[in-house]
Amino acid sequence: MAGVQLVISDAHAGLKKAVAQVLGASWQRCRVHFMRDVLAHVHKRHQSMVAAAIRTAFAQQNGAEARAQWRETAESLRSRFPKVAAMMDAAEDEVLAHTAFPAAHWSKIASTNPLERVNKEIKRRSDVVGIFPNEAAITRLVGAVVLEQSEEWQVGRCYIAKHSLAELHDEDNDEPKQIDNAA
Repeated sequence: MAGVQLVISDAHAGLKKAVAQVLGASWQRCRVHFMRDVLAHVHKRHQSMVAAAIRTAFAQQNGAEARAQWRETAESLRSRFPKVAAMMDAAEDEVLAHTAFPAAHWSKIASTNPLERVNKEIKRRSDVVGIFPNEAAITRLVGAVVLEQSEEWQVGRCYIAKHSLAELHDEDNDEPKQIDNAA
């Protein structure tokens, strides 16, 4: 297995551009961050209803159904929450990019939560140390945490099963299949 096929991040224009230019990969907007951005434009008493409505798109069985539900939800929210509907219209391809991948992967690749957990663990361990004597010391600590997490994902709690990842590669040459972001 080789190659980057999808990068998940918050909506930073520079990062999106770099992903396209340097990696040639698809880009997925973190749906957790998108939801926070949307809910910031909704009165607190309506937030749970709006969030539940948007989440219906994430519960669909395939990409076409997810996109249809996304559009239907945006339309149903348009009269009462025009800003939310506009945000949904603008972000459809970004938030639903993961639907171009096998459905078995969707829950794992729709947000940056796993990376944020790794960052929290790095912060927790570096806070214990307090002051590092030099840059090499912090590099060793961060490297150890990342290596530990990588091993956990590969062996312990396999993050995405290898047989499932095989669906993303051409059988003849082990090259990543091209993923159409707008599927």
